[in-house]
Amino acid sequence: MSPEKQETLLKLCILSLAAILSFATRLFSVLRFESVIHEFDPYFNYRTTKFLAEEGFYSFHNWFDDRAWYPLGRIIGGTIYPGLMVTSAVLYHLAWLVNVTIDIRNVCVFLAPFFSSLTTIVTYLLTKELRDSASGLVAAAMISIVPGYISRSVAGSYDNEGIAIFCMLLTYYMWIKAVKTGTIFWSTLAALAYFYMVSSWGGYVFLINLIPLHVITLMVTGRFSHRIYVAYSTLYCVGTILSMQISFVGFQPVQSSEHMLALGAFGLCQLHSFVDYLRSRMTKEDFDALFRAMIIATASVTALVGGALTLTGKISPWTGRFYSLLDPSYAKNHIPIIASVSEHQPTSWSSFYFDLQILVFLFPAGLYFCFAKLSDANIFLVLYGVTSIYFAGVMVRLMLVLAPVMCILSGIAVSAMLATYMKQVDSSKSVDKKSRKFESNYVMKSEVDE
Repeated sequence: MSPEKQETLLKLCILSLAAILSFATRLFSVLRFESVIHEFDPYFNYRTTKFLAEEGFYSFHNWFDDRAWYPLGRIIGGTIYPGLMVTSAVLYHLAWLVNVTIDIRNVCVFLAPFFSSLTTIVTYLLTKELRDSASGLVAAAMISIVPGYISRSVAGSYDNEGIAIFCMLLTYYMWIKAVKTGTIFWSTLAALAYFYMVSSWGGYVFLINLIPLHVITLMVTGRFSHRIYVAYSTLYCVGTILSMQISFVGFQPVQSSEHMLALGAFGLCQLHSFVDYLRSRMTKEDFDALFRAMIIATASVTALVGGALTLTGKISPWTGRFYSLLDPSYAKNHIPIIASVSEHQPTSWSSFYFDLQILVFLFPAGLYFCFAKLSDANIFLVLYGVTSIYFAGVMVRLMLVLAPVMCILSGIAVSAMLATYMKQVDSSKSVDKKSRKFESNYVMKSEVDE
């Protein structure tokens, strides 16, 4: 076999083992007890999935469930994110199509472990785009066993987070591909992945604020280009239209304050491109005068329109959960019911270590390696890491969002350090200890000098 084929085979073996390990580590609840759905929310999700599998999507979407919140009942179609149920029902019907007669309950029980295996593969692809395949393999191995992610994706824990992390990383992967290539194809795929994420979990708000933040940062640092313009404009237009098809989301993407950063970044993209076009057509003096006038006019109009829409109620204010992310004491002082949920408490220092283990110490090293070789993609990773570590500190449930970026940055750190120090390992020479010690010291000296 040629070296290239050997390398491909090795990568495939490592990735397959990571995916199998990811699936296997989440099966202990089933092995020790039996195949059951845990807790309240997962059981409600299971009931709705069973109804969807038996009655079809139309009946499911219009279903008034008189047993939920008894005796008031609940309109299911307009009050849930249906991505989880639809995914399970599709897998169930596909299994029956190929004569695998599996029960819908078992599909629900094993869905989260199955998607965690897919997450390891997507983590590899994303890290490979951000750095290289070696870092990707380390990151995939780490995310398969990181406790912060295992806790929300064990067999039987049939909740939105089980598939949401896969959707989130898939969207990020498509976004990085779109930024690198600047093609409408990858941007549209990113929009479709974003639509899947919106249909699965309310945490999509983090995603649609992080990507515009990345675009604005690229503008500020002078890295804005035609590639970014095509990628973001396509993602925002297609993604917003698709996300509004989810009944529970509705018109929020164009009305709520949480989505206004995405709209603002879209407007800035158009202005930036228009300014670049004018700059190429005008003299410097005329352009500078026009540019100043344009900035003042745009800022004034935006402030006036935004203020008027907020005051008239056309743009809804931020939710209590969102305020508590920006101000940790907000919920305790103003909305005690949000603060009373244990998942919304600030994270203790010990939780970081118990949920992330050695990744806590490798995370800063990974950030250093990203800063050492800045690119459009690495700026995204730095922003993702810094924002998610802040949000995870404010709300304990967001440790789930932090775990993947911890694994990616730690994978980059481990890979970069190994690549540096594996140069010292030379088994071909059989020399005595004294000369080897001298030689290694000399090589280390050269590494330090660099």
